[in-house]
Amino acid sequence: MRRLLPVVLGALVLASAASAATAPRVDFAKLPGLQNGAPPWGNDSQTLDSRLPHLGLHALLQEQLAFHVHQHLDLWVNGRKVAIPAEVGLDRFSFQPFITELHTHDGTGILHVESAQRRPYTLGQFFGEWGVRLSARCVGRYCGQLHWWVNGKERSGDPSRLVLVDHQEIAVALGRKPARVPHAYAWPAGY
Repeated sequence: MRRLLPVVLGALVLASAASAATAPRVDFAKLPGLQNGAPPWGNDSQTLDSRLPHLGLHALLQEQLAFHVHQHLDLWVNGRKVAIPAEVGLDRFSFQPFITELHTHDGTGILHVESAQRRPYTLGQFFGEWGVRLSARCVGRYCGQLHWWVNGKERSGDPSRLVLVDHQEIAVALGRKPARVPHAYAWPAGY
């Protein structure tokens, strides 16, 4: 059993690295219709369909639940909390309404990955469909010192590359850090 543990842990590390390597990389410079104003930012469903081909997401007629996980996102820009809007990744107003594999239902900050297949989805895909640029230095039109955490542990690098897994508490702050970085989220029953 002792010999198996390093092999299993090594396999988990390799699987995680492989997921990150195969996860879509979002080129925000190619995304049409990014929001350039100050927060709060709307769900930007009006231009969502034009960004989907660049994000590796699809316009679905209904949710697919073969792969179903949730994350919670908190966001601050220059010391101010930014609301994560309801219905990011949903278009209810076009001729053919649709939902993507990665979306929000309400304004709680809960992200839903609901897909017909198990594959990596990233925080960059979520920000891309929201129409808000995210990089190692920028959120929307604001650039500077960017801090980000997963489950209360500070990370470095580009948060848009973060592969989304179940029950992550993700916090992103551009500029001043929040007084308290969340370590966990109180998930409602059924999540």
